[in-house]
Amino acid sequence: MAVTASTTDSAHCHSHLASRTSAKAFGAEVTGVCSRPNVEMVASIGADQVIDYTRADFTWAGRRYDVLVDIAGNRTLAETRRVLVPRGVLVGVGGRDKGRWIGPLGRTARMALLSPTVSQRMVFFLARQNKADLAVLRELVEAGKVAPVIDRTYPLSEAAEAIRTSKQDTPGEGGHHRVNRPHGQADRCSP
Repeated sequence: MAVTASTTDSAHCHSHLASRTSAKAFGAEVTGVCSRPNVEMVASIGADQVIDYTRADFTWAGRRYDVLVDIAGNRTLAETRRVLVPRGVLVGVGGRDKGRWIGPLGRTARMALLSPTVSQRMVFFLARQNKADLAVLRELVEAGKVAPVIDRTYPLSEAAEAIRTSKQDTPGEGGHHRVNRPHGQADRCSP
């Protein structure tokens, strides 16, 4: 199975990382579409091919995919359908916030209306947490098949600086920032 994920900014980048590493953990051939600063990172987490969208338009590259996880939502439905095989699946995860009243829901509505009339499936993904899925994710993390990309680590005393730095980062660059609590400090989130 060939899977691609497309993104353009930092919020989408982290969802992109999760979808790409999860697909790879289940044996898919994965193509990542990202900006130049992220090419090396995307390759390091296991993408079989990486396309820098600032240099090449993946929708005209001639490659066809079984699944396209469209996180950015910045391509038309015609462009995204063009890269899918005849029975491929377009998974919309996000979308541009266009329009005063419905924002990205317009794209979702267009997908729902068009999907029954074409050979490709178009679905919009909304995360629903459940114990079974979280158990599978835990197994993948424990097996080392899925891991977050940590760009920088800060001690708890520098949490404010971590937040300030993450807000100043160039969109789409780097990974997550992690704030460590001191050893021996009780975890207030645990039962």
